Amino acid sequence: MTPSASIPRGSGIVHAALALGGFAIGTTEFATMSILPLFARDLHVDLPTGGQAISAYAIGVVVGAPLLAVGGARQSRRTMLIVLMGWVAIANLLSAAAPSFGWLLLFRFLSGLPHGAYFGLAALVAASLVEDDRRTVAVGRVMAGLTVATVVGVPAANLLAQLGGWRASFVVVAVLAVATVAAVWALVPRDRSRPDAPLLAELDALRNARVWLTLGIGAIGFGGMFAIYTYLVPTLTEVTCAPPLAVPFVLALFGVGMTLGNLLVPRLAGRRPMPAAGALLLWAVVTAALYPIAAQRLWSMTAIVVAIGLGGALGTLLQTRLMDVAGRAQGLAAALNHSAFNTANALGPWLGGLAISAGWGWTSTGWVGAGLALGGLAIWAVALAADRRSAAATSFRRHDPQQA
Repeated sequence: MTPSASIPRGSGIVHAALALGGFAIGTTEFATMSILPLFARDLHVDLPTGGQAISAYAIGVVVGAPLLAVGGARQSRRTMLIVLMGWVAIANLLSAAAPSFGWLLLFRFLSGLPHGAYFGLAALVAASLVEDDRRTVAVGRVMAGLTVATVVGVPAANLLAQLGGWRASFVVVAVLAVATVAAVWALVPRDRSRPDAPLLAELDALRNARVWLTLGIGAIGFGGMFAIYTYLVPTLTEVTCAPPLAVPFVLALFGVGMTLGNLLVPRLAGRRPMPAAGALLLWAVVTAALYPIAAQRLWSMTAIVVAIGLGGALGTLLQTRLMDVAGRAQGLAAALNHSAFNTANALGPWLGGLAISAGWGWTSTGWVGAGLALGGLAIWAVALAADRRSAAATSFRRHDPQQA
């Protein structure tokens, strides 16, 4: 059976509608990093302090994902998607109007609250429209909205911010969010609310060690990419000495790497996301370690940025694994994946900022990134060992008559 044959007719356009929301969210998440020097200067804070706005957004994701996933478990998924994207629109308009850095921190926190719940629900809706062996591809399609944002949305937002001010970037995200509301309303199949859904069933994820290990891989292992990306623009201007107009181009290449990773890696991984996740973490260690060297020249910087971006496919692989290990707690586990990655989004910029403030230089974020990727790889090894012990125990019970 060909890939296209296994996807029901009409599911592609639904995936596209869901991906549009991912595009809006990806633009606001990553563009904030790319315009950090602009709003930091305008709001009179230094760059490491300005990086707290990225962390505030990430903390919002961490807090909002489980609360909204459990709170909305009985609601129609289509309705929840519409509400969440309306929230994104309003919060980004507030960010555009922030009168001070303190207010910007609050509004970025509010902007992050619907992030995880949206991606979690969108992944479940996308996966429900295809056969089981195509779930990773379906989730990858939704996540492609985020990665395409790094190719198109973030460079465009950066250029717009240079020409018209950083506030305009958040206004554009609000417009994209409103467009997503319209697309979801028109294209996503209607589903009924589930007033009898047991809310405590969603909390099963919190008692599942395999879920926690999977979340740990993302929370630590992905932090390295965020440590590097958050301070990529000042590194380009201060270390690489790239001209201002080259910055959006390099940012777009990072997005190209993420998009290629999300299109290719899920297809190669198939039903075996864990081995592929381990390979990506090892890739992240190597590319982050090479970053300080590559940052000295524009041609090598562009190459390493693409290579680092390829590691973004880790999110799709872990999202699929959570579907496999979460049991009845599908909604909460799917949302918690984005809490994990935004824990990384808070941890990476914070540690990178500490390294820069300590006087180790802009490229020290590469060493921070390599260390975090190694930490994620260590957790991955523990998770893999736990999987093998579980599989061995299951096999023993099946073949031991006394255990049958």
